[in-house]
Amino acid sequence: MTAPGGGTSRRALLTGGLTGIGAVLLTACGDDGGNTVTGRARGEGDAGYISGDGTVEQVAAGERRDPVTLQGKTLEGKDFQLDQVDTKVVVLNTWGSWCPPCIEEMPALQEFWENYEEQDVLLLGLVQRDSVETAQAFLRSREITFQNLADNGGGTLRGLQGATAATPTTLVLDSQRRIAARVSGPVELSTLTTLVDDVLAEDA
Repeated sequence: MTAPGGGTSRRALLTGGLTGIGAVLLTACGDDGGNTVTGRARGEGDAGYISGDGTVEQVAAGERRDPVTLQGKTLEGKDFQLDQVDTKVVVLNTWGSWCPPCIEEMPALQEFWENYEEQDVLLLGLVQRDSVETAQAFLRSREITFQNLADNGGGTLRGLQGATAATPTTLVLDSQRRIAARVSGPVELSTLTTLVDDVLAEDA
């Protein structure tokens, strides 16, 4: 069976904490070798971060958990609260300029945003372990235009139900702000497009 993005997958159902039977799982290339969760368990990789292995998980609407919560300040110093966003789909992406897989996926995220910024979708980056100045310089150098929240010692992640252990992680939230899909590791444009289109099509 083919998963979003064209990889080989197996079927399962996601319940509760994005584990169990009923998810779509995809192993993608582009992780940092031993810096995956599995690799670190074997003592491989660097101590600085854990990257995902490219697993893609989709949660059926009837199996989704409670809405997530998120608040913080943008890199421009403006207050942000997720519960005040009125788009149908919100995409959250955790990243840092120190993270090779994050750098790898940035062009795909920017292209996604250029394709969807006029649609009922918000793409929001969640900066991790970078100062405001470092994050802004990184984004300017790569002409990244989607909005980002500044790092606040991990505070932006506390309401995300433990779903962002790997860096990068991309979450797709439905209109009720429940997690509808997750990519643990760098995301491909085709994968993210498919996941978002599936949520946009719900109750259309």
